[in-house]
Amino acid sequence: MGGIRSVCVYCGSRKGASPDFAAAAAALGTALAQEGLTLVYGGGSVGLMGVLADAAIAAGGRVVGVIPRILMERELAHRGLAELVVTESMQERKAKMAELSDAFIALPGGIGTLDELFEMWTWAQLGLHEKPCAMVNTAGYYDPLVAFLDGAVRAGFLRPEVRSKLRVFVEPGAVSEFFT
Repeated sequence: MGGIRSVCVYCGSRKGASPDFAAAAAALGTALAQEGLTLVYGGGSVGLMGVLADAAIAAGGRVVGVIPRILMERELAHRGLAELVVTESMQERKAKMAELSDAFIALPGGIGTLDELFEMWTWAQLGLHEKPCAMVNTAGYYDPLVAFLDGAVRAGFLRPEVRSKLRVFVEPGAVSEFFT
């Protein structure tokens, strides 16, 4: 997959209301491991983060967690990782995850997930990196956001070429498609 060796996945510290969300996290973790890609993620053992990491580890993948000290207890840092990086701030966490990753994917999650993905997408818009950015639209979770972004293009607030830098996928297991 070209120069892609590690993939940062942003996702919820909760599992969400639908079992489809956990199934997608498990499928993505498994697929990354099977492709020989290192998973970089938020370092938690709970919610979709835990499901994602557990699946990647179970499939023989290398998993690196990055967690700020303040969230070590709240997100229950995962103890089975190849590496756990503890940062002093959320800003340092995001920068470290970006440094360690060649691509970014968001599974369903809350405002933290969106904050992290949108920062990387903004950095791509500004030319600070050329790393792929994508969302997995499990069970239509991101449909309202995709509609908003497409509306922002029509309203003239988002250039089409910038919008196209954020790809949207439904199937989490087809990892190779994310980077083509």
